[in-house]
Amino acid sequence: MPEEEVGKVTHYFNKISVAAVELTGHLSVGDKIHIKGHTSDWVQTVESMQIEHESVEKAAPGDTVGIKVDGHAHEHDIVYKVTD
Repeated sequence: MPEEEVGKVTHYFNKISVAAVELTGHLSVGDKIHIKGHTSDWVQTVESMQIEHESVEKAAPGDTVGIKVDGHAHEHDIVYKVTD
């Protein structure tokens, strides 16, 4: 599955299952992402993203976004965009 690194998890909010991701690439709602770390490894579609509690459709390198995730993410997990 071809993929490119687009960011890194900087924080995980357990109660609301949201990962804060510091982006190094472009990401849009609807993109398929792969979250991979020491104990994390799953693929999901980005259903929604927020920057400072405001919903956004797309984000760019340097942005930190909140993404609702399907699994328990951990700090330093790498976020890849699936490019197929």
